[in-house]
Amino acid sequence: MYARSTTFQAQPARIDAGLAFLRDQVVAAVQEMPGCLGISMMADRRSGRCIATTAWESMDLMRVSDTAVAPLRKQAGSVLRGSAFVEEWQIAVLHRNHHSRQGACIRSTWMNGEPAKIDRAIDTFRMATLPALEHLDGFCSASMFVDRSSGRMVISATWDSAEQMAANRNAAMTLRLAAARDVGVDILDVAEFDLLLAHLRVPEMA
Repeated sequence: MYARSTTFQAQPARIDAGLAFLRDQVVAAVQEMPGCLGISMMADRRSGRCIATTAWESMDLMRVSDTAVAPLRKQAGSVLRGSAFVEEWQIAVLHRNHHSRQGACIRSTWMNGEPAKIDRAIDTFRMATLPALEHLDGFCSASMFVDRSSGRMVISATWDSAEQMAANRNAAMTLRLAAARDVGVDILDVAEFDLLLAHLRVPEMA
Protein backbone atom coordinates (compact mmCIF):
# COMPACT_ATOMS: atom_id res chain seq x y z
CA MET A 1 0.00 0.00 0.00
CA TYR A 2 1.06 3.57 -0.67
CA ALA A 3 0.52 7.11 0.55
CA ARG A 4 0.73 10.62 -0.83
CA SER A 5 1.51 13.35 1.69
CA THR A 6 0.95 17.01 0.89
CA THR A 7 2.64 19.52 3.19
CA PHE A 8 1.32 23.08 3.32
CA GLN A 9 3.13 25.93 5.04
CA ALA A 10 -0.14 27.64 5.89
CA GLN A 11 -1.06 30.78 7.74
CA PRO A 12 -1.89 29.55 11.27
CA ALA A 13 -5.13 31.52 11.34
CA ARG A 14 -6.31 29.62 8.22
CA ILE A 15 -5.91 26.09 9.60
CA ASP A 16 -9.52 25.72 10.72
CA ALA A 17 -10.74 26.96 7.33
CA GLY A 18 -8.47 24.44 5.64
CA LEU A 19 -9.77 21.66 7.87
CA ALA A 20 -13.35 22.60 6.99
CA PHE A 21 -12.49 22.52 3.28
CA LEU A 22 -11.04 19.03 3.61
CA ARG A 23 -14.06 17.78 5.54
CA ASP A 24 -16.64 19.40 3.26
CA GLN A 25 -15.01 19.06 -0.16
CA VAL A 26 -12.09 16.65 -0.18
CA VAL A 27 -12.96 13.66 2.02
CA ALA A 28 -15.96 12.49 -0.01
CA ALA A 29 -14.23 13.24 -3.31
CA VAL A 30 -11.08 11.20 -2.64
CA GLN A 31 -12.91 8.32 -0.97
CA GLU A 32 -14.85 7.77 -4.20
CA MET A 33 -11.62 7.42 -6.21
CA PRO A 34 -10.59 3.83 -7.09
CA GLY A 35 -8.16 2.37 -4.59
CA CYS A 36 -8.41 5.14 -2.01
CA LEU A 37 -8.02 4.01 1.62
CA GLY A 38 -8.87 7.34 3.20
CA ILE A 39 -7.38 10.65 4.24
CA SER A 40 -5.92 12.30 7.33
CA MET A 41 -4.72 15.78 8.28
CA MET A 42 -2.38 16.92 11.02
CA ALA A 43 -1.25 20.45 11.82
CA ASP A 44 1.07 22.47 14.02
CA ARG A 45 -1.13 25.44 14.89
CA ARG A 46 1.83 27.54 15.98
CA SER A 47 3.97 27.23 12.86
CA GLY A 48 1.16 26.69 10.34
CA ARG A 49 2.69 23.46 9.03
CA CYS A 50 -0.10 21.14 7.85
CA ILE A 51 0.20 17.68 6.31
CA ALA A 52 -2.68 15.96 4.52
CA THR A 53 -2.16 12.29 3.66
CA THR A 54 -4.13 9.99 1.40
CA ALA A 55 -3.59 6.22 1.33
CA TRP A 56 -3.96 3.95 -1.71
CA GLU A 57 -4.10 0.26 -2.54
CA SER A 58 -1.37 0.52 -5.18
CA MET A 59 1.15 2.94 -6.65
CA ASP A 60 -0.62 2.82 -10.03
CA LEU A 61 -3.99 3.82 -8.53
CA MET A 62 -2.35 6.58 -6.50
CA ARG A 63 -0.68 8.03 -9.58
CA VAL A 64 -3.87 7.79 -11.66
CA SER A 65 -5.72 9.73 -8.95
CA ASP A 66 -3.37 12.71 -9.16
CA THR A 67 -5.22 14.24 -12.10
CA ALA A 68 -8.34 14.50 -9.97
CA VAL A 69 -6.52 15.36 -6.74
CA ALA A 70 -4.41 18.20 -8.17
CA PRO A 71 -7.28 20.74 -8.40
CA LEU A 72 -8.36 19.90 -4.84
CA ARG A 73 -4.77 20.39 -3.67
CA LYS A 74 -4.64 23.79 -5.37
CA GLN A 75 -7.90 24.85 -3.74
CA ALA A 76 -6.67 23.67 -0.34
CA GLY A 77 -3.53 25.73 -0.80
CA SER A 78 -5.65 28.78 -1.58
CA VAL A 79 -7.76 28.25 1.54
CA LEU A 80 -4.72 27.69 3.74
CA ARG A 81 -2.77 30.42 1.93
CA GLY A 82 0.29 28.23 1.61
CA SER A 83 2.12 26.40 -1.16
CA ALA A 84 2.03 22.59 -1.36
CA PHE A 85 4.92 20.11 -1.28
CA VAL A 86 4.00 16.58 -2.38
CA GLU A 87 5.75 13.31 -1.50
CA GLU A 88 4.91 9.70 -2.37
CA TRP A 89 5.61 6.80 -0.03
CA GLN A 90 5.31 3.07 0.39
CA ILE A 91 3.49 2.22 3.63
CA ALA A 92 5.94 -0.23 5.18
CA VAL A 93 4.42 -0.61 8.66
CA LEU A 94 1.15 0.42 10.28
CA HIS A 95 0.13 -0.75 13.73
CA ARG A 96 -2.83 0.34 15.87
CA ASN A 97 -3.15 -0.26 19.57
CA HIS A 98 -6.54 1.45 19.29
CA HIS A 99 -8.21 4.03 17.07
CA SER A 100 -7.46 7.69 17.70
CA ARG A 101 -9.68 9.83 19.89
CA GLN A 102 -10.53 13.50 19.97
CA GLY A 103 -7.47 15.43 21.14
CA ALA A 104 -4.97 12.93 19.71
CA CYS A 105 -1.53 14.20 18.69
CA ILE A 106 1.27 12.94 16.44
CA ARG A 107 5.04 13.06 16.64
CA SER A 108 6.71 12.51 13.25
CA THR A 109 10.38 11.83 12.58
CA TRP A 110 11.89 12.21 9.10
CA MET A 111 15.10 10.30 8.38
CA ASN A 112 17.38 9.73 5.44
CA GLY A 113 19.86 6.98 4.63
CA GLU A 114 21.19 4.87 1.83
CA PRO A 115 18.35 3.16 -0.10
CA ALA A 116 20.03 -0.20 0.62
CA LYS A 117 19.37 0.37 4.34
CA ILE A 118 15.59 0.69 4.01
CA ASP A 119 14.81 -2.96 4.78
CA ARG A 120 17.06 -2.93 7.82
CA ALA A 121 15.35 0.24 9.04
CA ILE A 122 11.94 -1.39 8.63
CA ASP A 123 13.05 -4.47 10.57
CA THR A 124 14.48 -2.31 13.36
CA PHE A 125 11.25 -0.36 13.63
CA ARG A 126 9.13 -3.53 13.70
CA MET A 127 11.25 -5.51 16.14
CA ALA A 128 12.68 -2.85 18.48
CA THR A 129 11.09 0.59 18.22
CA LEU A 130 7.44 -0.41 17.88
CA PRO A 131 7.35 -2.81 20.86
CA ALA A 132 9.01 -0.12 23.01
CA LEU A 133 6.49 2.51 21.89
CA GLU A 134 3.63 0.24 22.89
CA HIS A 135 4.81 0.33 26.51
CA LEU A 136 4.60 4.13 26.69
CA ASP A 137 1.50 5.64 28.28
CA GLY A 138 -1.00 7.01 25.81
CA PHE A 139 0.32 5.19 22.74
CA CYS A 140 -2.35 4.91 20.07
CA SER A 141 -0.74 3.86 16.79
CA ALA A 142 2.40 4.14 14.67
CA SER A 143 3.36 3.99 11.03
CA MET A 144 6.48 3.95 8.89
CA PHE A 145 6.49 5.32 5.35
CA VAL A 146 9.50 4.85 3.07
CA ASP A 147 10.76 6.08 -0.28
CA ARG A 148 12.97 3.27 -1.52
CA SER A 149 14.45 5.31 -4.36
CA SER A 150 15.76 8.17 -2.20
CA GLY A 151 16.28 6.50 1.17
CA ARG A 152 13.87 8.90 2.91
CA MET A 153 11.56 7.60 5.63
CA VAL A 154 9.08 9.02 8.09
CA ILE A 155 7.90 7.42 11.31
CA SER A 156 4.76 8.79 12.95
CA ALA A 157 3.44 7.84 16.39
CA THR A 158 -0.03 8.90 17.54
CA TRP A 159 -0.79 9.62 21.18
CA ASP A 160 -4.09 10.01 23.00
CA SER A 161 -3.32 13.54 24.19
CA ALA A 162 -0.78 16.33 24.00
CA GLU A 163 0.02 15.80 27.68
CA GLN A 164 0.88 12.14 27.15
CA MET A 165 2.94 12.93 24.07
CA ALA A 166 4.90 15.52 26.06
CA ALA A 167 5.39 13.14 28.98
CA ASN A 168 7.13 10.54 26.80
CA ARG A 169 9.24 13.01 24.80
CA ASN A 170 12.52 11.95 26.40
CA ALA A 171 11.77 8.24 26.05
CA ALA A 172 10.84 8.71 22.40
CA MET A 173 14.05 10.64 21.77
CA THR A 174 16.09 7.78 23.24
CA LEU A 175 14.35 5.28 20.95
CA ARG A 176 14.81 7.55 17.95
CA LEU A 177 18.52 8.07 18.50
CA ALA A 178 19.12 4.37 19.15
CA ALA A 179 17.33 3.34 15.94
CA ALA A 180 19.17 5.93 13.86
CA ARG A 181 22.52 4.78 15.28
CA ASP A 182 21.80 1.08 14.81
CA VAL A 183 20.64 1.45 11.21
CA GLY A 184 23.06 4.21 10.22
CA VAL A 185 20.60 6.87 9.07
CA ASP A 186 20.37 10.62 9.65
CA ILE A 187 17.50 12.27 11.50
CA LEU A 188 16.34 15.19 9.37
CA ASP A 189 13.45 16.60 11.39
CA VAL A 190 11.17 15.89 14.34
CA ALA A 191 7.83 17.67 14.66
CA GLU A 192 4.68 17.43 16.75
CA PHE A 193 1.15 17.97 15.45
CA ASP A 194 -2.51 17.91 16.41
CA LEU A 195 -4.41 15.16 14.60
CA LEU A 196 -7.33 17.09 13.09
CA LEU A 197 -8.77 14.57 10.65
CA ALA A 198 -8.49 10.77 10.86
CA HIS A 199 -10.20 8.87 8.06
CA LEU A 200 -7.49 6.39 7.05
CA ARG A 201 -8.67 2.80 6.57
CA VAL A 202 -5.28 1.16 6.02
CA PRO A 203 -5.28 -2.37 7.49
CA GLU A 204 -2.76 -3.57 10.06
CA MET A 205 0.73 -3.95 8.57
CA ALA A 206 2.93 -4.62 11.61
